[in-house]
Amino acid sequence: MMSTGGLITHAAALLPTAEQPPVTTPRVPAREAAERELSKPMYHQDDPGLLQRALDRFWEWVGHLFDRAQGATPGGTLGLVAIVVLAVLAVAALWWRLGSPRRTSTGPADLFDDALRSAADHRTAADAHAAAGRWTEAVQERMRAVVRSLEERTLLDPRPGRTADEASAEAAASLPDHAEALRAAARAFDDVTYGGRPADADMYARLRTLDLTLTRTKPLLTGPPA
Repeated sequence: MMSTGGLITHAAALLPTAEQPPVTTPRVPAREAAERELSKPMYHQDDPGLLQRALDRFWEWVGHLFDRAQGATPGGTLGLVAIVVLAVLAVAALWWRLGSPRRTSTGPADLFDDALRSAADHRTAADAHAAAGRWTEAVQERMRAVVRSLEERTLLDPRPGRTADEASAEAAASLPDHAEALRAAARAFDDVTYGGRPADADMYARLRTLDLTLTRTKPLLTGPPA
């Protein structure tokens, strides 16, 4: 005879769909297996490149910054746009006034180049540049005409390497009534030549007037009173 336990075991074996306990994998090995699987190249063929990922991060940062600025600006988006427009206008005004930031001041240098030309030659070149709207070159040539004219009149000793500042200071000794105008002319020459400041028609007109005035001015040969 078969015992009760044997009958139960035999009946369970005869069941066609007997349930079995589920198979489970520990958490850490399962994660490692998933990482190994996902690291295969076949899963990363369409991933963005390093540059694209960097650009995406940058634009995310810009967007986040914009959102924070928008929330902190009175008027929201409209107020932020107004501030940006004002900032752009301010930069444009500084650029127009001071010239390109790439042009930096290098300090005063020689007034004349190697070519020896008369005051009349410099005046002719200055007028030609002015007629063409090249105001920087016109100012430079007119200042050279002023100094060369003073040398031709023996009010200045011809000296290589003289700067515009030196020439104006030396000329002021025999032309004291025009000392300030001479200093202003030297500053204008240095600003447009070495400081990157754009010249204009008014600047050239002042230099031209000074040049013509000095040709008719009688120098103080004994020098200024002590």
